[in-house]
Amino acid sequence: MAMFGYMTDTETVEPVDTVEVEAEGHDMLSLLFHFLDEWLYKFSANEFFIPREVKVLYIDRVQFKIRSIGWGEEFSLPKHPQGTEVKAITYSAMQICEDEKPEVFVIIDI
Repeated sequence: MAMFGYMTDTETVEPVDTVEVEAEGHDMLSLLFHFLDEWLYKFSANEFFIPREVKVLYIDRVQFKIRSIGWGEEFSLPKHPQGTEVKAITYSAMQICEDEKPEVFVIIDI
């Protein structure tokens, strides 16, 4: 996930642990917001978990629920270069484009 690329060089992260994240919303934009916010919480809270890879295991586009798993490890300054701190996810200009190649656009507060 690009958000974690701001925080550190994800190539230095080893997939030694797994963390699951679930989120819910009332529409697709709120689901995206809560999904990213839950992953940010995993990093910012006691776990300091930084994933190298995140995979969506389940997404319900009707009930607006998502379940995902990340492979990574606890962030450690001696091992992982410190990048930019991500303070929050924002709704500002958030977009979900589901054309030929699905893309999302999210502005994060740094």
